[in-house]
Amino acid sequence: MSLTPYEAKDLFQWFTDKEDILVLDVRNDKDFQRFQVESPYSFDMINVSYYDFMEIEEESVAKVPKGRAVRIVCAKEGSAKYVGEILVKHGFDDVRYLTGGIKTWGNLLVPKVVQEDDAFSLYQFIRPGKASCSYGLSFGKEMMLFDPSRNVDFYLDFAKSKGCTIIKTFETHLQADYIAGSRVIAEKTGAEFLGGSDFEGTKAGNIFLIDADIHRFSEGGPEVTVMLTPGHTPGSSSFLINKQYMIAGDMIFIDSLGRPDLGGQAIDWAVLLFNSMLKVKKELDDALLILPGHYMSWAEATDDLLFCMDFGQIKERNKSVYDIATEEEFIKYIQTNMRQQPAEYALIRLANGNMEQYESEKEEELDLGKNECAATAYAKAQDEAQA
Repeated sequence: MSLTPYEAKDLFQWFTDKEDILVLDVRNDKDFQRFQVESPYSFDMINVSYYDFMEIEEESVAKVPKGRAVRIVCAKEGSAKYVGEILVKHGFDDVRYLTGGIKTWGNLLVPKVVQEDDAFSLYQFIRPGKASCSYGLSFGKEMMLFDPSRNVDFYLDFAKSKGCTIIKTFETHLQADYIAGSRVIAEKTGAEFLGGSDFEGTKAGNIFLIDADIHRFSEGGPEVTVMLTPGHTPGSSSFLINKQYMIAGDMIFIDSLGRPDLGGQAIDWAVLLFNSMLKVKKELDDALLILPGHYMSWAEATDDLLFCMDFGQIKERNKSVYDIATEEEFIKYIQTNMRQQPAEYALIRLANGNMEQYESEKEEELDLGKNECAATAYAKAQDEAQA
């Protein structure tokens, strides 16, 4: 019996393979309640604090069922290793600790193929710890990125593995829920960094997006058409890929729309969002495949664990929203679903505008936790709580 490490990607693989593991989170209750590992499928998890293992070892060990493969999670790695050694001492056979701690789960990116053929290759990078999606589009030896996270090395390595140079990196809006990677990727690769009007007055160094502009690869391939869709933010933009796919950012989710109250101007931005909703209803084909910037739960994923659905299905799924006929009704709907945004969001905006830069440890702290970007999440939670 010996204690061995594992990585965040291993944990996700065990989840998707539906392996019989027990996740033991040894962080304090407050941190555990704020942010936990999540799986596409059901799994067993318990929370027993590292401090309890220090102070009441026998009682704490008794809470962990024997005969299970135990995968320990903690804040920074050391506590998980300490608890793992205690469990091994008490006769547990299969015990592993997460290297790097919970932040490595928060930064994990899982690549999924949306399309990969001679026409072009399109990839969805799922970030389970943030419930967010970024994208890569390649043709020939060039790649474009959309909404990359701060895990810059992943994108550089992925492009290299495909034999591609990153030529453009797009932001659908000035992100508030996570620190974006476009600015740093542009600095490291020389790629163009493109973003909407949200970046006015910042020091991000982006090129501004223009509605209906078409971005191309050097030698043909798919066209990327800009579609301005303000509402979640005034500069929110979406991108049509060969009129087959829409990288929708926080405009269209599989469940709901992106909330318009994060900037403190809920009514004004709700009007923008309502008009953008009317615009996409009018202009988008029902067969267009939507690739969202976030998801609310794994229930939205396909059997292949891909977040992608045609617009017709999405409208039907969110009929109560898309059928709202007047601006007044829509504003009322938004006000009903408003809730307080996390305090970290204001600091993250400053980082993404290059107005403030933080030490790596502070960035990790700000970046941890699921998104709060959907308009209906609060009301949905309230309804479920009352059910």
